[in-house]
Amino acid sequence: MLDESSDVMVKLNRETSRILWKDLQRFYAQGAVLIVAGELDLVATAAAVANDDATAVSAWMKSNQLTKATEDIAISWLDENCEVWAVVVAPWVLVQRERVSV
Repeated sequence: MLDESSDVMVKLNRETSRILWKDLQRFYAQGAVLIVAGELDLVATAAAVANDDATAVSAWMKSNQLTKATEDIAISWLDENCEVWAVVVAPWVLVQRERVSV
């Protein structure tokens, strides 16, 4: 995994922002949205994708911690008018729902 001070991590951190899910519908329709599980760090995950870290990405996909957005999730998030954190790692848009503290 990359160290948090790496150029890629700093760049991706600056490019990460909150956005309404409805504003990402075009990307969802193109099949370009990856959902990052809450237990993963969005920026570190995006950096792994950007750096083609196949081992980490494959492990996350296998454990369903990194998944393509499904129709059920897309509809649910649209109905909730939810806001997500998002960062672009072309051709992907990685999104993560805000963590809810219990």
